[in-house]
Amino acid sequence: MSESVEIEAAGRVLTITNPAKVYFSRRGETKWDLVRYYESVAEPFFRVNGGRPLLLERYPDGASGKSWFQKRVPKSAPDWLHTVEVTTPNGTTSDALVAHDLAHVLWAVNQGCLGFHVWPNTVPDLRIADQLRIDLDPSPGIGFGELRTAALRTRELCDELGIETWVKTSGSRGLHLYIALEPHWDGYEVRAAAVALARELERRHPDDITAHWWKEERGRRVFVDYNQNAPHKTVFGAWCVRPKVGAQVSTPLTWDELDTVVPEDLTIATVPARLAEYGDPWEHRTPQSIEPLLRMSERDLASGLMDAPWPPQYPKMPNEPPRVQPSRARKPAPEG
Repeated sequence: MSESVEIEAAGRVLTITNPAKVYFSRRGETKWDLVRYYESVAEPFFRVNGGRPLLLERYPDGASGKSWFQKRVPKSAPDWLHTVEVTTPNGTTSDALVAHDLAHVLWAVNQGCLGFHVWPNTVPDLRIADQLRIDLDPSPGIGFGELRTAALRTRELCDELGIETWVKTSGSRGLHLYIALEPHWDGYEVRAAAVALARELERRHPDDITAHWWKEERGRRVFVDYNQNAPHKTVFGAWCVRPKVGAQVSTPLTWDELDTVVPEDLTIATVPARLAEYGDPWEHRTPQSIEPLLRMSERDLASGLMDAPWPPQYPKMPNEPPRVQPSRARKPAPEG
């Protein structure tokens, strides 16, 4: 290919530089292949990610090269890019790229962005979180079979509460369950609901699922990472390509597929044909209420439970236990 290629997207003409640069070494897919991939999944991508701020994961030399996370759109960016001011947990602000249309995504791809980490909020009102994301994180020794079982048990509990869930691969080792939300709750409330869900799952399945934040307490169990719902937190987006040499995609699934799917096989080489044949499994998501989970949270706090630990970059929160791993906590002095 030539040193650059012009492409039209969302009514704009973009220049893709170095289109033949290999981004994914396992099969040799290039920057141009990544452009074509995002073109092929644009409709479902924007159905779930449209209007959301994005954290960019940049790999200018491909998935095998050096990388960094970019929160701010550079000053050299074109003036037509839609951005929004977002705030980090320590109060720092930055102008983040918004998933406005395909031109915005392809502009980022041309900057070497392989993956997009997506906010649970949409412009213009970033106070409201309209997604609850259940990140099922495998502890050492946990395989996909155990993750699948944990996902089905999570769905069973949510069904019992009248809450509909949707599942996707993470593009890496985990599984993500999403709940589309009615626009009523902020990130603190959504996190409280996620904590309550994780704790109830652990009560029901204590040998297989854990809500414990500290790794030393998890054992060989699936961890329900409730802190992925903390305000200002991003999660790797649906239909996004992971910066892995095999170009795996974080792929939405139907629940029926969970028994047979092999996440490693869901790549930019296979997902477009799968989408063309079967359609978008998440097309008909409807907003849900988390009031049942919030009542569960109130019950837990009334029974004497404290809030669950927050990530280290967040300020100390009310009713949070000491933020120190148990093995390093100061032991009480002996009596007498």
